[in-house]
Amino acid sequence: MDDIMTLEEVAQYLKLKPQTIYTWAQKGDIPAAKLGREWRFKKSIIDKWFDQRINEKFSIFLNK
Repeated sequence: MDDIMTLEEVAQYLKLKPQTIYTWAQKGDIPAAKLGREWRFKKSIIDKWFDQRINEKFSIFLNK
C-alpha cells in the first residue's frame, strides 16, 4: 500500500501547506477518502488529478 498517502505526505508531495490540502479535501476539490477522522489519498490518482489540472490550465501552450 505504498500508493496510499496521508494529508501531510500529499502536502509535502505537492509542496503546499497541509491546511490547503485539508480544505480542498473537505470541499471535494482533491480526490480523497476520509477513513474515520483521517484523510487518505491514492498517489496514482493524485498524479492523474494534477496532470489533468495542469493540462487544462496550460492547454493553450500544449496544443502548439
